[in-house]
Amino acid sequence: MAGETPITVVGNVVADPELRFTPSGAAVANFRMASTPRTFDRTANEWKDGETLFLSVSVWRQQAENVAASLSRGDRVIVVGTLAQRTYDKDGERRASYEVKAEDVGAALKNATATVTKTGASSNAPQGYGQQAPQRPYGAPQGDPWAQQQPSDEPPF
Repeated sequence: MAGETPITVVGNVVADPELRFTPSGAAVANFRMASTPRTFDRTANEWKDGETLFLSVSVWRQQAENVAASLSRGDRVIVVGTLAQRTYDKDGERRASYEVKAEDVGAALKNATATVTKTGASSNAPQGYGQQAPQRPYGAPQGDPWAQQQPSDEPPF
């Protein structure tokens, strides 16, 4: 990672993540996010929005599938990764775009709740897009008979 620019951005997903697969079968999800700084103007006694930063985000492999299945437009996210700049020509004019190559993507829980379902990464069967992971409470040991019981009004004795 020498020479790369680490970055953490908090913002909103602008469009639903798009999941694709490379010819070799690796999953990649791409989405755009917007981050707008807010400052309090004491003279006007109100909050003011700064200029919005739009970034493209790319996520790879199992995390790409998880992002595509979990996030949608409008969701607030925290993205950690490295910042990359791409330059290109459009209409004879040199332009630049910025992309975050995500190492981690998570839902921001300041104003929302989330239910975490651990994927079956430790199981022998590979998890593919659209396949469901085993439905165990997070951290429940395998083979624990109490972890699988349905809630009931009856005491367990």
